[in-house]
Amino acid sequence: MSLYITSINSGSNGNCYYVGNQREAVLIDAGVSCRITEERMKRLGLSLNKVKAIFITHEHTDHTRGVEVLSRRHQIPVYLTPSTYEKSRLGIAEDFVKPVKAYIPVSIGDLSVTAFPKKHDAVDPHSFTVTYEGITIGVFTDIGVACDDVKRNFRMCSAAFLEANYDEEMLEKGLYPQYLKTRIRGDHGHLSNRQALDLFLAHKSPFMTHLLLSHLSQDNNNPDLLLKLFRKHSNGTHISIASRHEESEVYCISANPLENGEGRGAIIAPFPVQMTLF
Repeated sequence: MSLYITSINSGSNGNCYYVGNQREAVLIDAGVSCRITEERMKRLGLSLNKVKAIFITHEHTDHTRGVEVLSRRHQIPVYLTPSTYEKSRLGIAEDFVKPVKAYIPVSIGDLSVTAFPKKHDAVDPHSFTVTYEGITIGVFTDIGVACDDVKRNFRMCSAAFLEANYDEEMLEKGLYPQYLKTRIRGDHGHLSNRQALDLFLAHKSPFMTHLLLSHLSQDNNNPDLLLKLFRKHSNGTHISIASRHEESEVYCISANPLENGEGRGAIIAPFPVQMTLF
């Protein structure tokens, strides 16, 4: 049994992450246009017919920009908290709006999607984990600080999308106004490279085999610098960047008992998986 994951786009210009098995899939956020989502999924060999739900983390437009058209054109229900729906003012058909509550799993076919609260400057922000046959994938972006909920869910993951938004020195020396620097660094802003690394080192599971570093700032981060920082400490976990300009590879995460018997692990396809049958 396997889960397939990819980043359709990641960054302040739009966020959208795909998690699915061979029968059904979900999108976490839909922050790029329907057209871009369709084009990138087609290039990856992924079918939108498999996407049975869209889960929205919070109301900011870089997470919601494409959801109205995607939902309408492909008849996909949208799951979000009532407060997020009210604040976002999205024009989604009433029958396709589905409420979510923290810690209460939602079944999408054989997938189980669970929301949990996080700290961010939005009305009711949540992150999500997607679980299938002992495999858990987490999406951890737009996080001001790694609270207990984030840490607990991160420890469960075989693979994860983890925010590493900014390099502290680049932000400090950059051209952003001081109020914006303060917002980004605050407890309801974004995770820095160092904060993300601290979370990874302290709380990654022994079976986490893949990490996509996500939501990088265009002005205050450097992908090469970030990869160098994390790969020194990867300890067998495959580290990659979720781009703000293009889709990532598709990775196949498969449940597999660890040799030492501790829990379940994940095997990562060594090359991109082109799922033309999906």
